[in-house]
Amino acid sequence: MGMLDFCKAGGYPVYVLCILLITYLLNQLDRYILAIVILPLAQEIHFGDKSCLPNETRQPGPLQCNNASGDKHCYSLLNANGTPYCKWDYNGNGWEYQIMAGPIFILIYTFMGIFIGFLADAANRKNLLAVSLFFWSLMTFLMGFAQEYWHLALLRFGQGVGEAGCTPFAASLIADYFPEAARGSAMGFYNWGIYTGYSLSFAVGNYITRANIMGLGWRWTFFICGIPGFLVSLVVLITVKEPQRTQGTGERAHNMNTPSSLSLSQRLSRILQPFLSPSLLLLCLAGSIRNAGGYVWAYNAQIYFSQYFPGEDVGRWLSWIPLVGGSFGVLFGGFISDRVVKKRGLPARVWVLVISQIVAAPFLVGVLWLSPPYAFLLLIPANIIGEMWVGVTLAIVVELVPPVIRTSAVAFYLFIITNIGGNMPLLVPPLTSLYGLRTALLILFPGMYVAGSLLFLLTLCVARRDHRKITSAETEPLLPESDEVSQEEHHKRT
Repeated sequence: MGMLDFCKAGGYPVYVLCILLITYLLNQLDRYILAIVILPLAQEIHFGDKSCLPNETRQPGPLQCNNASGDKHCYSLLNANGTPYCKWDYNGNGWEYQIMAGPIFILIYTFMGIFIGFLADAANRKNLLAVSLFFWSLMTFLMGFAQEYWHLALLRFGQGVGEAGCTPFAASLIADYFPEAARGSAMGFYNWGIYTGYSLSFAVGNYITRANIMGLGWRWTFFICGIPGFLVSLVVLITVKEPQRTQGTGERAHNMNTPSSLSLSQRLSRILQPFLSPSLLLLCLAGSIRNAGGYVWAYNAQIYFSQYFPGEDVGRWLSWIPLVGGSFGVLFGGFISDRVVKKRGLPARVWVLVISQIVAAPFLVGVLWLSPPYAFLLLIPANIIGEMWVGVTLAIVVELVPPVIRTSAVAFYLFIITNIGGNMPLLVPPLTSLYGLRTALLILFPGMYVAGSLLFLLTLCVARRDHRKITSAETEPLLPESDEVSQEEHHKRT
């Protein structure tokens, strides 16, 4: 099946898919715009760490400002005119920022996702998706009016509440709008919103701030990011129809053999049990570590280039590199793993994870070691190779769990890796205070790729055995043979 097989489903389902893609794009744009404007934002609202930064109103001097170890040393650096060309100011990093970027958003985002996942099974999904989009867009828009740190923290919390409703509702709608054979390519198209929204955040965050509309600088980035969500939420509400719910073969068999009175604790126990196997435990740990590297870079890339290369136009490069590299990486990873798995089975997928992450790591070291434009250019192969893991790990998860809980298992896997990986940026401030930002990112960016690769290798050692168990379980009849015969005879008599 090709990547665009979802087009065969008809014009209206494709229209709905495009609306869902735009919704996911806005989801990612609003999530990451904070990281792009954090430097001018922190300097105006006054929070986070301070360091020696270039004074853009003065003629540059011979040394880089970030070489200064304290405020006195910072102001002692003089240019040819004999005046200080650096300033001791907020640099956008520190505990306050990392907490706002990570735990304040991630914890409510993931826990709300569990509650919303249950709603997606019973409620009107397109209405709830429209409400979620409107709410997180409102939180983003209001960030432009923030005057204190706690204003931002509260609104960031609200963002997490709203954004938690995006993918659960969208994925459920996609499952009902597209036949089973086209759902994979439809979800792949939908997931382009990740890289499109993230790349767009660099363009909006850098160029709108620089435009300084009405003298409000970074505040207009939140206004511009929030306004489209209001419009798209109306489009979702008015033009998207709530489709009839469908069930896959595995789900129907599951419902035939599962009591309707199954309690929540029993359902959770059924989902959690496969994750006690060594292969899934290791896969979750490896995915969490690898995901941590992505989160660390996503929330600190702008800070890094602003600190070490203050005159560089970051938006010129990062407004398209994540989009091109990430999108190709996801598609390339799925293509490669599907081809090799036909010959060598499930272990071949794990080998794709092991090799891709260890190969991508040296490129990432180059990103942090070299100066622009080479640092940016190395992000292209790093993204293409390093992002291969996204779809491949999900394919492994569904192959290591019974068919009747695959959807819930994927949700639980994402819950684990998002909570662990999304809070890993909290390690940036202490490591920065000890070794500097560049070394901290070397440890937490390419270092996490290498650690993830080694953990994927350990997963390989036990995955074959657990997959064999699942395969044998799938071949067992859902009902004892005597029951099947008796049911068949009953149908004949009636």
